[in-house]
Amino acid sequence: MMYAMKGDLTGLDFDLIVCPANPQLLPGSGVNKEIFEAAGRGLLCEVMQYKELKAGQAIMTDAYHLPCKKVIHAVGPVYNSGQDNEEELLASCYWNALALAYDYLMKSEEEKITVAFPCISTGVGGFPDELACHIAVKTIRKLFRLYPEAKAIDVAFVTRAQEQYKILKEELAR
Repeated sequence: MMYAMKGDLTGLDFDLIVCPANPQLLPGSGVNKEIFEAAGRGLLCEVMQYKELKAGQAIMTDAYHLPCKKVIHAVGPVYNSGQDNEEELLASCYWNALALAYDYLMKSEEEKITVAFPCISTGVGGFPDELACHIAVKTIRKLFRLYPEAKAIDVAFVTRAQEQYKILKEELAR
């Protein structure tokens, strides 16, 4: 199941939340900054152990003081008018994050898990909201279509922005 909701990603009790990460995996701005602040120093210490990631890649860490169980850090591309393969890289963020979620599901004793995604690469990433939301929903739908067993993962798209929420609701209704 996929749905959209308005809210603060850091205060929600999902199994997994996705952090829109920069390549260095360090605290940045927006949702990324909020996740690091809510998680506490442990998250920063953990991510400092990893090497830099490329756009489209994702890793999973502990959640520390967040109410979720784990955090998936997905490195979104910076939008450059669609000239640098950004759409495919953004799709890879969602694909790779959900692959990590599926791996987590298979290793757990749970029958279902929940994953909360923000809108990756909007804001400082420069992606237009409509394009970013379309890619997010399209990618998750494709993954569910190709791998029906992944439907044991409920996906929530969480945003505080009214316009993104509206766009996500429209995308999900199609």
